[in-house]
Amino acid sequence: MTQPVIVKEANTDFEVRSLDTICINESRIEHSWWHLLKYLVAGLLFGILLVKAEVISWFRIQEMFRLQSFHMYGVIGAAVVTGMISVWLIKKFKVKTIYGEPIDLHPKQFNRGQIYGGLLFGAGWALTGACPGPLYALIGTGATVIIVTLISAIAGTWVYGRLREKLPH
Repeated sequence: MTQPVIVKEANTDFEVRSLDTICINESRIEHSWWHLLKYLVAGLLFGILLVKAEVISWFRIQEMFRLQSFHMYGVIGAAVVTGMISVWLIKKFKVKTIYGEPIDLHPKQFNRGQIYGGLLFGAGWALTGACPGPLYALIGTGATVIIVTLISAIAGTWVYGRLREKLPH
């Protein structure tokens, strides 16, 4: 008698989406509109910090991509180390949100789409001189030409949403 062959199939898109952070850690608490002002204040302070640290400077970004300065690598490295320590502390002490909700950190599986996305992201960053994070800070400093980059980033996000089913994940 032969034994039945068990075939393990790859993750379906539904299974991959179930691992998305928004599905796992989405808060169930409802707040009134004025309660969201804390995010506005945090965003303004973060924008000021980005400007003062020269992280949004086109010249600093070009220096980084031309390997002419350590400034941006130092900032990015400090952010990575801070993130690593923060995640370690959250896991070690089982930290909860300020509302008492548990923070669940789930491992992500590597796939080749991350390589393609990272290359595309880096190319866009090098060409525009702007990472998507500080686009609003750049616009706030008066660099209104960055609105084109912002609209392009939004359009790219929309296109990804439309083509997600056909892309390698």
